[in-house]
Amino acid sequence: MSNILFVSSSLFGQGSKSRQLALELIEKLRRATPAVAVVERVLDARTMPHLNPETIAAWQAPGAEAAQASAALSEELTREVEQADTIVIAAPMYNFSIPSTLKAWIDHIARAGRTFRYTASGPEGLLKGKKVHVVTGRGGVYSGESPSKAFDFQEPYLHAVLGFLGLTDVSFVHVEGVALGEQAAADAVARARKAIGEIVPLKAAA
Repeated sequence: MSNILFVSSSLFGQGSKSRQLALELIEKLRRATPAVAVVERVLDARTMPHLNPETIAAWQAPGAEAAQASAALSEELTREVEQADTIVIAAPMYNFSIPSTLKAWIDHIARAGRTFRYTASGPEGLLKGKKVHVVTGRGGVYSGESPSKAFDFQEPYLHAVLGFLGLTDVSFVHVEGVALGEQAAADAVARARKAIGEIVPLKAAA
C-alpha cells in the first residue's frame, strides 16, 4: 500500500488551478501505482489555526492531559506526514509567497525531536525517503528569465523548509500566468499538464 497525502491551500477551493492540477497529478499517480490510499488535508481559516503557545507547551510536556488536547491537531497533522510515501501540495502564490494557512501547517509539523533534530554536525531532517510534488498557481510569471523571478519567495522557501525537515526529493509544477488573459491561462494549464506527464513515469519507476 502506498500512501499519498494531498495538502491544498487555495482560497478558491474547487475553482483553484493549483488544486485542479494537483488532483490530475494524483490521479496519474494512482493509475501508475497499484494500491494507493489518498488522505486529503484542506487548509483554510476554519481548519488550520495558527500555532499558539499552548500547543508549543504541549510539545514540551506531552504527558499532561490538557497538553494532549492542545496538541491534538498538531499530532494528527504530523502523523499524516509521517505515514505518507508521497506528498502533493497545492500551493497558490499570494503576495509572492505561500498562503498563511500553508505556513501554519508547516509550523504544526516542524517539531524538534519529531520531524527534525539538532546534532553535533547541525540540524537533521527526519522525514526522509518521501517524494514531494508541489503544484503552484501563479497569476504572473516568476520562473525562467522573467524579470519578476526575484519576487518568487514561494519556491525557494518551500525548498528550504521542506529540505530542513528531510523532504529533499521535491519537484515543482508551476501553473503560472493565469491572470494574464484566457489564452495565457489555457497555455499555463497545458504546460503544467505536460510537466505532470513527465514526472509521473519517474515516480512509477522509482
